[in-house]
Amino acid sequence: MTEITEKYRYMKIFKKNEICLPNSWIVVRLDGKQFSRFTDIHGFEKPNDVRALQLMNKAAACVMEEFKDICLAYGQSDEYSFIFTKNTKIFDRCRDTISTIVNSLFTSSYVYYWNDYFAYTKLLYPPSFDSRVIIYPSDINLRDYLSWRQADVHINNLYNTVFWALVKKGKHDRQKAQEILRGSVSSTKNEILFKNYGINYNNEPVMYRKGTTLIKKLISCAEDKKKHQIYILQLNCDIINDSFWKENFEILGLQSLQLFQKPSGMPGYKVQSINLLEKIHSIK
Repeated sequence: MTEITEKYRYMKIFKKNEICLPNSWIVVRLDGKQFSRFTDIHGFEKPNDVRALQLMNKAAACVMEEFKDICLAYGQSDEYSFIFTKNTKIFDRCRDTISTIVNSLFTSSYVYYWNDYFAYTKLLYPPSFDSRVIIYPSDINLRDYLSWRQADVHINNLYNTVFWALVKKGKHDRQKAQEILRGSVSSTKNEILFKNYGINYNNEPVMYRKGTTLIKKLISCAEDKKKHQIYILQLNCDIINDSFWKENFEILGLQSLQLFQKPSGMPGYKVQSINLLEKIHSIK
């Protein structure tokens, strides 16, 4: 057996392990593949389906629970970005391994929890997501990336809100709705919504307009205030301005989780004391 192993040892030279730059933020960004078709076939509500967004959030929380070095995740529509701390040593910072495992865990979690959010809709075929790893060497680069993604939420959601108002309320076909909106600016879109359909875009649910930010915090246990539990909190807030980063300074400061007084009703996921791999081994 040893001789056979030695014979094929040279195969390792074909394996390329690209290592992420040290002391830099690792971002894994996932996007749904051909998700327009997926949403149409499964009858998603347009322009936003709260069930679909919450399922994305749940799958993202599963990824955050598994990897303690993910300090923040940001999602909108069919995409999610996972931020690994700049000092992480996860998988020896191997780009392909990080991308593959995050993607596979997210996708399998999406399928696993489908029925919790779409109880009366059969999953007709498996969804898929593509993933990529992006390296940002500075805190400013990371903040600019997240600001870009949140700005993208506003642009896309405003367009989609007007588009589907034209189709569903204005009775225009999709091609005509596209023609009406071609080249239009934000003020024009807001005017169409308000004057024609009585919709004030600023009153649309904040999750649709701001996307979802997941962060980890220490929360005092209700039974014993001296004991603390890690929660993944679901926030729908502005992450472009400085206030978010000042309130959650431990993210960029690479500090331990801060004790947080969770407001009643704030969505969140309690992190279990053992990770998913340990759970699987315990079942075996």
